[in-house]
Amino acid sequence: MNAPDGNQFEHFKADIEAAERKVGREIEPGARALVVSVLVFILIGSFFLSHTGDARGVDVLLGSPAAVDAGVTLPSRVFSWLALVFGIGFSMLALLTRRWALAWVASAGTAVSCVIGMLAIWSRQTAAEGLPGPGIGLVLAWLTAIVLAFHWVRVVWSRTAVQLAAEEHRRRVAAQQQSRSLLDQYDEQDPDKQG
Repeated sequence: MNAPDGNQFEHFKADIEAAERKVGREIEPGARALVVSVLVFILIGSFFLSHTGDARGVDVLLGSPAAVDAGVTLPSRVFSWLALVFGIGFSMLALLTRRWALAWVASAGTAVSCVIGMLAIWSRQTAAEGLPGPGIGLVLAWLTAIVLAFHWVRVVWSRTAVQLAAEEHRRRVAAQQQSRSLLDQYDEQDPDKQG
């Protein structure tokens, strides 16, 4: 009976660690993927509804004359761009690639857009006399961003205990390898010191 070769085991160990790293970088949203997809489509639809007066969300994004006539302020523009970039763009990228980092960016950006969206609605409610208040599109986009941020946070923090333990083990092994000096490695390879 042949003894297993140590190099083959090290090769398999490296393959297993590479697979663990790959799984650690990915998300598995499960049923939340459908919810996030529906929310992204609702957010897209909100850009075609009135954000204030006659200005639709697309008008706010592009700074069209309708948005200028409605007196659209900076918070509304910033919220619209954040909702577009993070709520739609990064959400779609994260769902398509299933990358944990993209899901985290979508989560953080959408959470920031929730705060800016609240400021955008407040600024429309306190607009000067004669300027329109917040429209249904702005309110719908803000509520959708809140629910979207909630679901992304749940997806990002749903990493399993096994994934976290494997990641911690890899960190410890890397720290041990970095702490070894060049002479320690030379001593292990020196045949005179082994025998």
